Amino acid sequence: MFMDDIAGVRVLYTGDYSREEDCHLCAAEILQFSLYFSSKKMAKTITRLAEKTPEVGETVSGFLVKKAFTYQIMALDDLHVFSQLSTENISQRITIAYSGAFGVLKHRLKQIFESVESLPDEESEGPAFHVHERLTVKYESEKHISLHWRSDPISDMVSDSVIISILLILILITSYC
Repeated sequence: MFMDDIAGVRVLYTGDYSREEDCHLCAAEILQFSLYFSSKKMAKTITRLAEKTPEVGETVSGFLVKKAFTYQIMALDDLHVFSQLSTENISQRITIAYSGAFGVLKHRLKQIFESVESLPDEESEGPAFHVHERLTVKYESEKHISLHWRSDPISDMVSDSVIISILLILILITSYC
């Protein structure tokens, strides 16, 4: 359905492109109407989030669920109660072939990232350090290092950038040899 100007007269064209004849209505035969939509949306807090009424301006954290034109905010822990979804924590590990000095790697990563902190030897079985408190880089052997992190969007971005940095450091090391 669309409007068209035919011989200076606005005509509403309604056709379904089937074998039926097309139907034309003059613009004078069409009733005008307006629809107004409210841009405000309201979400109800349910489960543990509903136990305490938030103050004005206070941030409420949870999942926004749209169900039959209504919005609900629920806590992550209660997601399995109101849906068939479940949540899991994923720990990731990657081992990278690295034959350079571990101290050089730490120094280079300190130049790139704000927070690179050594781990005490009691917590790990060898030299290791944290990057942004999300990723652990461990010295496994003379030829390998490993990266460990719990998967979430930010940790995944940090791990991707650390992996790229390590590979660039390896390229620099091999190009000077």
